[in-house]
This record gives sequence, structure tokens and C-alpha cells, in this order.
Amino acid sequence: MIFLNDIFLKTHRLFAIYINQKIMSISIKILGTGCPKCKQTTALVQEVVNENNIAATIEKVEDIMEIINYEVMSTPAIVVNEEVKIKGRVPSKEEILDILTGNEKTKNEKEAGDCCSGTSCC
Repeated sequence: MIFLNDIFLKTHRLFAIYINQKIMSISIKILGTGCPKCKQTTALVQEVVNENNIAATIEKVEDIMEIINYEVMSTPAIVVNEEVKIKGRVPSKEEILDILTGNEKTKNEKEAGDCCSGTSCC
């Protein structure tokens, strides 16, 4: 019985370390030149991170050349751990949380009426 307890404790510790490393390593970049929808996206991401105690670094990227390096032509965009997750629209808080927790159900398509989608502009 003691042997099984040792295995359980070691496995539990390794799992906890894995989870902490995964959570601690979240890097979020908000790509946008400063339009209202880019600012709204930044605020939403910050709210989700704060409300859910997610350990993450949030960086605002406004340099157009750096944005283009991500192959993003419409903003706002959200990059998580160097992968573009959303572009051309403002996501919901639920969608942001899903992305940050790995329950992603998003599409990277522009929706009419969002920033730089043809009906409004940064």
C-alpha cells in the first residue's frame, strides 16, 4: 500500500508541475494599430485573464510590420503562444477563455461589421 501511495504522490506532483508550466507559459499578443475594436479586444483579454486567475503575459503589438509578420491583414488579432487564434473581429469573453484553456472552438474568419472587414476601418 505504501508503494502505491508513493507512486500516486509522484504522479500527482508531476501532473501539477506539468499544469503549472503549461499555465505559466501562456503568452498573449493583441495585434492592432489602436482602433476602438483593438482596444476593446485588449480590454476583454485582460478581463478574462484577471477574472480566471490565468498566469499570462499580455503584449500589445501596434507595429504594422510586426503584425504583417504574423500574416494578419485585418485587426484586431489575438496570438497565443505564437499562434494566431483570432483575426479580424472582436471575440466574446467565453471564446477568449476557451482559447486560453485549450477548449478552442473558433474560426479565423472576418465577420461583417468588425474592424477592417470592409464596413468599418481602423
